[in-house]
Order: sequence, then structure tokens, then C-alpha cells
Amino acid sequence: METKIEKLPENVVKVDIDIPAKDAVDFYNNAAKRLAQYVNIPGFRKGKAPRNIVEQNIGTERIKHEALEGALPRIFSQVIKENDFDVVAQPYVESYTYNIGEDLKITAKIELRPEVTLGEYKNMTVDVEGYKTPEDAQQKSIEGLLEQHASTIVVTDRNTKDTDIVVFDFEGFSHGEKIEHGDAKNYTLDLAHSSFIPGFAEQLVDRPLGEDFEINVTFPAEYHEKKLAGQPAVFKCKINEIKSKVLPELNDEFAQKVGPFKTVDDLKADIQSYLDKQKEDIDRTNSEKAIFEKVVSNAKVDIQQSMIDREADQLLDEYKQKLQMQGFTWDQAVEAQGYDNIMSSLKEDAAVRVKNSLVIDKIAKEENITVSQEDFGAKLAELSRIYQIDTNTMIKQLSNTPGVFNALSQQALNEKVTAFLAENNKVNLK
Repeated sequence: METKIEKLPENVVKVDIDIPAKDAVDFYNNAAKRLAQYVNIPGFRKGKAPRNIVEQNIGTERIKHEALEGALPRIFSQVIKENDFDVVAQPYVESYTYNIGEDLKITAKIELRPEVTLGEYKNMTVDVEGYKTPEDAQQKSIEGLLEQHASTIVVTDRNTKDTDIVVFDFEGFSHGEKIEHGDAKNYTLDLAHSSFIPGFAEQLVDRPLGEDFEINVTFPAEYHEKKLAGQPAVFKCKINEIKSKVLPELNDEFAQKVGPFKTVDDLKADIQSYLDKQKEDIDRTNSEKAIFEKVVSNAKVDIQQSMIDREADQLLDEYKQKLQMQGFTWDQAVEAQGYDNIMSSLKEDAAVRVKNSLVIDKIAKEENITVSQEDFGAKLAELSRIYQIDTNTMIKQLSNTPGVFNALSQQALNEKVTAFLAENNKVNLK
């Protein structure tokens, strides 16, 4: 086999391949034998018809196509190995000339990994804004605990307060038309923690029991149902029940109830320990992110558009799956956000992800950072804990999706490179 290599723009090489006529005939004959196994030819058992009869029944072009499909993986593998190509996509045939008795001539294109030129990535000092725990964080944590363990009592002698839980009926209208799924009977709503339309819960405050009233709201401009986005609405309401929250007393007995604590001071100390750990984790995450962003900005790489497009396609699939999990459709997303806006955002994210990945791989190569069996096993164990499935069952389930294994391996490599960068650079927390 002889090859001629020509470098093209966008990190692509054109490869002209000459296969000796003898090898080309062998490819053809083997393909004819394979196809004969699946073709019913009158007068012959499957696989026993001579080549000329097989050609008459299925045609020489189909045999050539089968021959190429069988031979190309080995041919490309040899070309890649001989030229030490670092490929990022499946090679593809641009043209070929296949005449029996003559050399087989193939012109193919192979897309290569872009060359990454690393800038400074070690022994740097990076300024990072330190996380500041809010001064009232401990108090709010305690209030949250008290809220979680609150009891309720039904009240009948006053109007609603903004801390109450109400049970009410409502029916919504927009421009005189009833809103689909915009009504309910005896709906329970915590007025202090409402996820309703902005302004809805606030207008349920200071309302009496049993009286009909109306509230006016405007749907957010980004509301998922485009027909209602930014539109005014009227809701007819009636309060059926008012429940007042009764918070427990903050004392040693409460502390013992909510955890392995003896006193309120023990509870407060535990909360403070959690807040300190939270600050430490946030500072570490922000530091790792800042270091990596600095390393990426220092690196130079000429990324071909085809890599970004493939990554964008993958992000699009992930986005559609996320929409489905949230109960939305792709058509709804396009209607709300616009196709061009979605794709533009995805391609921007794709460009960042591709560059990040290339820089990580380059650093791993330069520093001889690899993913061991133990590293991969740890990622599998982490996944099995998340989904509460034992590791062996997880492996069996993932065996049909090898892409997941590649993603886990890449994730493990990302983490090791991130750890390396954190160890070899300094952070100035400001």
C-alpha cells in the first residue's frame, strides 16, 4: 500500500491511497463470498454460487461497496499508525476508483486533533475573590430548622398574615379567557415560601375567610407558555382555611431532637462548622476554576469548526433530554427562546468545552497524567452511589452505552488535571 499525504486547512489531511491490484481482488472475492451467504440464487446452495453468478444477481457495484466496507477499517488503521495521526473523527472517503485487475485508488480525508500550545500553567499566582459567609447565616440556619419543625393551628378569628399557610380556591382568566390548568380547589400554599407568579401570594395577605375576591397579576416575560408570557391575568379566589405556624422554642430539648446535640450551643457550633466547611469548599472550587480559566486563556489552539459543530450537536441532545425531564418539548423551547438564540448559545458553550478538553489533554500528556483502573473504579462507585445501584449492575447497564465509559474516563482525567493545577499554582484569596 502506498500513500500520499497532503495537509489541508482546518486540521484536515487528504490521503491518496494506492492498494495493489492483487489485494483489491482479494477484497472483492471475499466480499462476494460474504454476500453469497445471504442471497438466494436458484440452483445453488447459499454461499456455493461462483463469483460470476453472484455478480449477475447482485451486481458488481454492491460487491465493491461491501469490499470497501470490510477493508477500509484496516486500511485507515494502517495509515493512521504509519503516520502517527491523532484523529478526532472517523476518516471518510471522498472518492475511489475500483476496477478489477487494477490498483484500487482511494482518496480520503482525516480530521486531526488541533495542536495546543500551552502558555504558563505552573507556578502562577492567581487572585481570587474569597467567599464571605453572611453575618446572619447561622441565625438563618437556626430559623430554618425551627421552621422545618413548626406545627400549625387553624385560626378563624383574623385575616391572613404573610407567615400563614392558606387553603384556598382559585380560578384564573387572561383577556377574559379561562387559563388552562389555571384553577384549583382547596389548594394549600405557604405564603412565606410561594413559587406562584410574582405578586400572587402577596395579594393573599390580609384576606378574610370565606369571602370571594380578585387579584391581578402579570405573567413573567420569560414564562414557559408563550401565550401567557408578559400577559395580565385575573384570579378569582376564596380563602377556605387559615393555618398559623407555631415555631418550637429554641432550647436544649429542641437541639437534642434535631441531632446528636446536648445543648443549643452544641447545635450552633455544628452549624458554624458546616458554614466554615462551606466557605472552604466554595473557596477551593472558585480557586480551581480561576486557575483553570487562567491556564486556558494562556493556551493557544486553532480549533476547526467541525469539532465545535459536533460538540454543539451533543449539547443539543443533552438539552433536549433535560427539557423532557422537566416536562417541556423542544418545540416549546424554540417558541419561547428562538431557534437561533438556542443554537448560538450552544455553539458558544461547545467552543469553550472543546478548548477546555484540548488543554486538559495536552497538560495530561505533558505531565504524564493518566487515569488508572482505581481512578475509573472510583468514578463508577460514585455513579452507583448516586443511583443506588451496585457497581456490577451499573457496569452491565452501561455496557450497551460505551460512550458513558469514555465520558467517565474523561471526567476522571479532568479531575486529576484540575488537582495537579491546584497543587502547582498559588491562590491569593482577596
